[in-house]
Amino acid sequence: MQSILAGAFGVQSNRRREEDFGSGSPLPYLVGGILFTLIFVIGVALIVRWVLSTQA
Repeated sequence: MQSILAGAFGVQSNRRREEDFGSGSPLPYLVGGILFTLIFVIGVALIVRWVLSTQA
């Protein structure tokens, strides 16, 4: 999870990135990345909806 979050924000160290790419299957990173993206997009949409509803 830490690698996914660090990669999403672009602060991952080169050593950690090499460890991740050498770990074998990319499936956990793909699933984690997709889940993170969905949660992020839904979170932003909810915040925007909330802000817009308080403006009326």
